Amino acid sequence: MNKKHYIAIASVLIVIIAILIFMPGKSDSQKQLTVKVEKGKFEILVTTTGELQAKNSIDIMGPSELRSSRNMRVNEIKIQDLVPEGTVVDSGDYVGELDRSEISTNIKDLYDELEKAESELLKAQLDTTMQLRDLRDQLINLKFEMEEKQIVLDQSQFEPPATIRQAKIDLEKSQRAFEQANKNYSLKKQQAKATMRETVINLERTRRRGLELENVIEKFTIYAPAAGMVIYKKEWGGQKRKVGSAINPWDMTIATLPDLSTMTSKTYVNEIDISKVKEGQFVRIGIDAFPDKKYTGKVVQVANIGEQLPNTDAKVFEVNIDVDQSDSVLRPAMTTSNQVITKIFEDVVFLPLEAIHTNDSLSFVYTKNHKKQIIIPGESNENYIIIEQGVEEGDEVYLSVPENIEKFKLSGKELIPVLKERERLKKEPARLSADKAGPADGEEKKRQEEVKRPDMNFQPQNGQRPQPPSDSKSN
Repeated sequence: MNKKHYIAIASVLIVIIAILIFMPGKSDSQKQLTVKVEKGKFEILVTTTGELQAKNSIDIMGPSELRSSRNMRVNEIKIQDLVPEGTVVDSGDYVGELDRSEISTNIKDLYDELEKAESELLKAQLDTTMQLRDLRDQLINLKFEMEEKQIVLDQSQFEPPATIRQAKIDLEKSQRAFEQANKNYSLKKQQAKATMRETVINLERTRRRGLELENVIEKFTIYAPAAGMVIYKKEWGGQKRKVGSAINPWDMTIATLPDLSTMTSKTYVNEIDISKVKEGQFVRIGIDAFPDKKYTGKVVQVANIGEQLPNTDAKVFEVNIDVDQSDSVLRPAMTTSNQVITKIFEDVVFLPLEAIHTNDSLSFVYTKNHKKQIIIPGESNENYIIIEQGVEEGDEVYLSVPENIEKFKLSGKELIPVLKERERLKKEPARLSADKAGPADGEEKKRQEEVKRPDMNFQPQNGQRPQPPSDSKSN
């Protein structure tokens, strides 16, 4: 390729660059996106992610004897086998198996104790027999000795008085020895009976413990107490109780059989938004597994005390939401997207958040007729904000800062004192708290009572920017 070709190519590139640089730009209306001010129903939402749970369920438990029996000395028992989660069972069907190794070891130890107790009983019987036989022999010998002393006394009638006296003394000693031996025999006999009774009781106690353990170990095969779907028990840390997990006498639940006809979404709300959530508020519920299905619900419980979830630093509050509808596709542990409707405003003017600009304490919008319009903003949700003053329905404003903003004329200066008053109130927490605790609460309560059940399919009017997930249908 010669030098002329290079020159020709360079000339073409220069022409193209020049065209791109000096090409007339599009007009403001073509480059800048605008949106019209809307008027209608406005909702304040708290959006959370939850998990479906059955409102009512039956627990599949380990043997009750683990807790009630005084003879069971087991801290925990491992789950050796368990049917897969989601298995549908009938009443009496096999569910799982508990590890028998520790109880089997205890039974073997009890058998050893039983043999030892039987040996002790036999030994006690032999010892008692020998002791009582010796005592009976002693009594017989003492009786013979006493008779001999009586004969000596009878034969000493013609002997000197001293000899007679000595014979009487010997007879009395023999009688006292016989009486004492007789009493000792009675006491020894009672003692032998008590020893035998204690040995027999220990033997029977050991036998009962063995029979009880054998009865309990037969219950280590777990069967379903009712018909339903097996759902693994969730432990405090969030892990599910499965094969290899352990139960203990204080928590013997192996799995659950949930009632799928009434479901609850368990969710957690951060500490910033929890003040907005109250019992009785309506909720839109979506199921991540079935995006086309929409449900409604109601807040039934709000925790008073926050908690810290594992692997997180933020404090959250547990909130339970009852699902109004019943659907066969709903299963425990499904992820839900919940929109709690905390407030509803009727016939208010609102704009997308992107259209609002701030400068110090002033809030304003850029209108299509080249005005930098000061506004009084109200409450907002995730995407929109209420405009209390400054614009009217149908006004067209820019979504972003337009070009040549120096040509926009400032309008709405009469609203500046209102904005300054609001800013001043923000710096007076005591007064603001008094205002919130005073008539404002009464007015808000009255307004809430006048509002009927919210439209669960509400959307902005022009449809340009849909509000965060809005239902298209509800079951």
